[in-house]
Amino acid sequence: MKRLLKPFTLIFIVSIVISCSNDNKVVLFNGDDLENWDIYIGTPGMEPGDLFQAVDGVIRTTGIPTGYIRTKDTYSNYKLHVEWRWTGEPINSGVLINIQGKDMIWPLCNECQLKHGNAGDFVCIRKGSGITIKDSTYLVTSDENIFAIAKKFEESSEVEPGGWNSYDITNQNGNIEVIVNGVLQNSGLDMTLTDGKIGLQAEGAPMEFRSIYLEPL
Repeated sequence: MKRLLKPFTLIFIVSIVISCSNDNKVVLFNGDDLENWDIYIGTPGMEPGDLFQAVDGVIRTTGIPTGYIRTKDTYSNYKLHVEWRWTGEPINSGVLINIQGKDMIWPLCNECQLKHGNAGDFVCIRKGSGITIKDSTYLVTSDENIFAIAKKFEESSEVEPGGWNSYDITNQNGNIEVIVNGVLQNSGLDMTLTDGKIGLQAEGAPMEFRSIYLEPL
């Protein structure tokens, strides 16, 4: 005869699982300030706070000029969660992972696209960045054509502008899985970049980010 767990025992087990999960989580944005982040602005003479601010539990960007915010620390082998929404006309942005080298408008890295209608596209940026997706290899081989774009698998799974979207990005041992609002939009293997800093772009439109954390794998 099967024995059912008593309610108290079941609650105790669930609480242990939740506690372990929370202990494993690395919070990248604390909701109050940007002390864990550095800001790069493409236009000289502007203050970092003019482009990115921590306000009311979100990271808010005006979107202009082009730039990005990036973590001070380097990460590898993780599942990253990011939520975003457009607060004006939806245009363009991106979640940058595996950021390498010095700061510039388009650093050596990979991008999980946030351009409106294209969230889930995977972009290799700058010479040396590459990945294999299905039967195709995407590799940037020149200093002139610095983008190699792997289109998302499905129709757009984004919500209407103004609503919150979620990205869940698994980056492990050179393999990538990109999920937008619960829909698998991209996956690949043999990335040439496997670790680096994590960034959020400002690229033309006001928007907000929240609930930014990773779980080490």
